[in-house]
Amino acid sequence: MLKDISVSAVVAGLIAVMISYAGPALIVFQAGNAAGLSTGQMASWVWAISLGSGLSGLWLSYRFKAPVITAWSTPGAALLLTTLGTVSYPQAIGAFMFAGLLILLLGWSGGFDRLMHWIPKEIAAAMLAGILFRFVAEVFLGLKGAPMLVLPMFLIFLVLRKALPRYAIPLTLLSGILIAAAMGLLHADLLRDVLQPSLVRPVWTTPEGSLQAMISLGLPLALVTMSGQFVPGIAVMRQAAFDTPAKPMVIATSLASVCLAPFGAHGINLAAITAAICTGRDAHEHADKRYIAGLVAGLAYVLIGLCGGTLVLLFAALPKALVATIAGLALLGALMTGLATAMGHEQRRESALITFVVTASGMTFLGFGAPFWGLVAGMLAKGCLEATGLRLALKQG
Repeated sequence: MLKDISVSAVVAGLIAVMISYAGPALIVFQAGNAAGLSTGQMASWVWAISLGSGLSGLWLSYRFKAPVITAWSTPGAALLLTTLGTVSYPQAIGAFMFAGLLILLLGWSGGFDRLMHWIPKEIAAAMLAGILFRFVAEVFLGLKGAPMLVLPMFLIFLVLRKALPRYAIPLTLLSGILIAAAMGLLHADLLRDVLQPSLVRPVWTTPEGSLQAMISLGLPLALVTMSGQFVPGIAVMRQAAFDTPAKPMVIATSLASVCLAPFGAHGINLAAITAAICTGRDAHEHADKRYIAGLVAGLAYVLIGLCGGTLVLLFAALPKALVATIAGLALLGALMTGLATAMGHEQRRESALITFVVTASGMTFLGFGAPFWGLVAGMLAKGCLEATGLRLALKQG
């Protein structure tokens, strides 16, 4: 293995981890903050998703000699921003375990592909886009409260997306921190604590079963994780000519999700965007040596996760407008992909649009949240519209 180590692969693995913490991790922090979680619970959450991502990625990369990059569910974290506060934390933990077990069962039985076939990718993508829309909109809503912080960050992001797209989010975050510091918006007392890092003490939360939580939170979480993470994650690997079997990757990550759920992990899965960094030629000219990037990323996740409390304090020291802005910008690409996929099939555009509108509305009915009802409305519209189209075709024939 030592002979396969290269600077390019090591750098690719480190960049993937840096992007994960600069964008998706901020979404996790914001979701936990909105739900009123304590600093200890947030640190435990960061510890759990980091440890799960690191260990599963390490094992899979070593086992298959391929750059298998695992991470936490970004669309799942965005979903939690609006739904985590609607149930108790123990019930949310139970829903996390339910989602992990559902994905594990589908991965083990081979039902993963069948479910994704039954729920059209356009409707699944529209539900994901509806979840992300409200979250991305926070970027522009923040202009009212902190225009001198948000507007420069947005302009810097646009420039970086053109000049240095791979580093746009981390550099925009750094720019935002510098601007906030110049404006005196950083919480200096919390920053002092950041300079005294300590190991995390994981917080166990006994899961509580709740049918409402499992249906309104667990089911949408499983669906957006499968459609928004596993499907594109596997596609990225296939595009890079890595034929790593999907079944062990789904099983390993979902097992990590279930085991670490009581400590706060909402979902461990295959990465997509960061995976592209480690599976391409930039990681190494020879594909059989790119697995080093996966090992480096896994090790970095574990090391950073052990000091998750310090990371939480760092996030807490940042202005809320900065956190909301960088998190929203980090999801722009996922929203764009979701909308493009949702509108990609002409015959399903209307049902996908209905799914998107209902999900983006944020409605709650009969105790169930908007993502659940968006999926229901989309599938109902699909059934009615496609059945009507079939009847018209038969009549014309």
